[in-house]
Amino acid sequence: MTSSTNQELLFSIIIPTYARPDRLKNCLHAIAQLDYPRDRFEVIVVDDGSPMSLELVVKPFSNQFTLTLLKEVNSGPATARNHGAAKANGKFLVFTDDDCMPVSSWLTALEKCFETAPECLIGGKILNALTDNLCSTASQLLIDYLYAYYNSTAQQAQFFASNNFAVPAKLFRSLGGFDTTFPLAAGEDREFCDRWLYSGYSMLYAPEVQVYHAHKLSLRSFWRQHFNYGRGAFYFHQARSRRNVEQIEIEPLSFYFNLLRYPLSVRSQHPVVLSIFFVISQIANITGFFWERSHQKYKDLTTSQTVA
Repeated sequence: MTSSTNQELLFSIIIPTYARPDRLKNCLHAIAQLDYPRDRFEVIVVDDGSPMSLELVVKPFSNQFTLTLLKEVNSGPATARNHGAAKANGKFLVFTDDDCMPVSSWLTALEKCFETAPECLIGGKILNALTDNLCSTASQLLIDYLYAYYNSTAQQAQFFASNNFAVPAKLFRSLGGFDTTFPLAAGEDREFCDRWLYSGYSMLYAPEVQVYHAHKLSLRSFWRQHFNYGRGAFYFHQARSRRNVEQIEIEPLSFYFNLLRYPLSVRSQHPVVLSIFFVISQIANITGFFWERSHQKYKDLTTSQTVA
């Protein structure tokens, strides 16, 4: 399996993956259903050190579109995405995750966006594929709220999750890609968006660019996910401090009040239960942030004592 060298290649779809062969298969199957010319895009799957081989998963799709499987030692999703971007031949890089399934019009909608905004970072809409899972529903509703808050003006968007956004390859590389000091799938997309805006570029929210997200969660994994988001928030603040950017102002109380009542306002099923999950997510997030901060302080203290 080799990447295309066609200079007219428009899109390179980059998918980091780790030990989720079934989800990766579903993702590739959805890409095979795209209503887009096969000679205009390539797919780059980056295996981030999975304990099993993914060759048999990707091989059946190699005759349906241009497909490359890259392998690396487990280094985290930020490094995996950068690895894929370094090998990409497309004019635009399109990022998604192995547990996502793009709708058939995904690339067609992206092309229309880039025709009018060729130097924008374009983020699409994420849809919950597991509506019968309350934890997954709550997690997606949280993203919906953040998108409604930070991207209320589509032409002045501020945040996109990395499982559905696209960027000009040249500009992505000029900024150095994702920050590889983020060890988790948490916060590195927020940092990239922040750095993108800091560098003077624009972001555009395009809700017609859609993927379904099938992230099955239990209460335990829901807590762990949002605990890790808190840890990622710590790394985000660290990254900003390295750029000597002013500290982020704390969101007003109305932000948190509206967040907790969001499940009630969107007429969701089980709104009270979902609101409780929102409370749990915020507790987990705060706990993760302060856990990571204390852990880093301990590491710094240990290192300084060792050097002394």
